[in-house]
Amino acid sequence: MKRLLAICTIFLVLVACDQEKEPVGLLSEEQMVAVLIDIHFTEGVASALPISYDSSQVLYSLMEKDVFLNHGVEDSVFTESMRYYLQFPKTMDRIYARVIDSLVVRESSGDIEEKM
Repeated sequence: MKRLLAICTIFLVLVACDQEKEPVGLLSEEQMVAVLIDIHFTEGVASALPISYDSSQVLYSLMEKDVFLNHGVEDSVFTESMRYYLQFPKTMDRIYARVIDSLVVRESSGDIEEKM
């Protein structure tokens, strides 16, 4: 009886420790990079405008919705993808390294002034 209980306990622990599977509809790393680039760019534009903090937050909220529309992504899908990727720090480091590199290239090429 004890042996059966031990086997059942080990089985349950193994099943419970099974790695979390990717959620359905998860954004790929490429999509996450593209959306995050535009989100951070939008955040920078909104914060650089000579308006009050409250107004810039409202403006950013509207601009963020446009980013999601442009990428064909719902905000809930983005949020769920972000939650998923945050569980894997190495993956998030890789994603954000690409985001930062892309933003630096945009800034150094003068692309930012053209978009404003």
